[in-house]
Amino acid sequence: MNIFGRGAWFSGRQLGRWNLVSLLSLALVFATLPQNLWAQQDQDAPAPAPAQAAPAPPYAQQTPEQLQRLVAPIALYPDSLVAQILAASTFPEQVVEADRWVQAHPDLRGADLGKAVDQEPWDPSVKALSAFPSVLGNMDKNLSWTSSLGDAYYNQEQDVMDAVQVMRRKAQDTGNLKTTPQQNVTEQDSAIDIAPADPDLVYVPAYDPWLVYGYPIVAWPGWYPYPGIWFGGPYLSFGLGFGIGWWGGFGWGWGHWGFDWHNHAVLFDHGRYSSRSTTFYNRNNFYRGGAARGGAFNRPGAAGRPFDGDRAAARGYAAPRGQSGVRSGAFSGYDRGGQTRSFSSRGSASFGGGGGFHGGGGGHGGGGGRR
Repeated sequence: MNIFGRGAWFSGRQLGRWNLVSLLSLALVFATLPQNLWAQQDQDAPAPAPAQAAPAPPYAQQTPEQLQRLVAPIALYPDSLVAQILAASTFPEQVVEADRWVQAHPDLRGADLGKAVDQEPWDPSVKALSAFPSVLGNMDKNLSWTSSLGDAYYNQEQDVMDAVQVMRRKAQDTGNLKTTPQQNVTEQDSAIDIAPADPDLVYVPAYDPWLVYGYPIVAWPGWYPYPGIWFGGPYLSFGLGFGIGWWGGFGWGWGHWGFDWHNHAVLFDHGRYSSRSTTFYNRNNFYRGGAARGGAFNRPGAAGRPFDGDRAAARGYAAPRGQSGVRSGAFSGYDRGGQTRSFSSRGSASFGGGGGFHGGGGGHGGGGGRR
């Protein structure tokens, strides 16, 4: 091969190598280019808008018979205790937390218990129920019922009041509701009042809510007969009383609760109680008496997400869970290690002093409940 031929061969070989290197370089550039572009796009792209809570479904109006079934487990309790339960049922998540808290502090008694509870951020009604651990435990165990009761009370307050009176009348007609050494049953303005016989001692009657009214009532799905407030006979049974005369310095105790049966209202501090719960919100019943009920969270467009947005659980639709050491309904996350209750009566743990407000008494309308 002459010098020109060898030169041409050498130049062609060098050119081929250069082309190969160039192609490889371009391939590497194109291989990394999409990742860089995507990374740059991710940096430049605006942050995604927070998910909007879907509007809550409208409240389904309950019939008188449905409401009577709903209030049957508590209708025969003393007035002030019924008032506390109805108010607290609009805070089912706080009921769960309070019951777990009470279980975790079994040694607190008297003023020490009151001072500790007073520091918690619960509604006054929930704080007051810590004096009655069996009542609080029942509400936690039967959480589906509790949240359904709160839903009904929140949306049909007057109808719920009527249902309580209907059930009391039925129990009275069968001879199961009457004055005893534990309670005074009186009638005023066609309303039946129940108050402790001893103003410093409250007895919570134990009974079968599906039998005590003289005719069988279909039990609530998954209902758990909670020890201390359940009695299998067809009449009321009274166990140990709960003292309420220990102190009156707390603004949420027994003496601050009652009923104005004439005006169909739960009373707190002599005024109509108004729940500030965000559990049952954005419904077809935003306003009552010309004012927004429950504060800003009840205005149309409110974006609260109680129960982590699980409206079915909030409204009591969660299926009952197993009845052995596990709470019914939603809130399995509140189990906190499966703590169990000793079921022993803590009669000395109580709040406030004096009786509640009985039918027609106390303030009418006026100042709403305070937190």
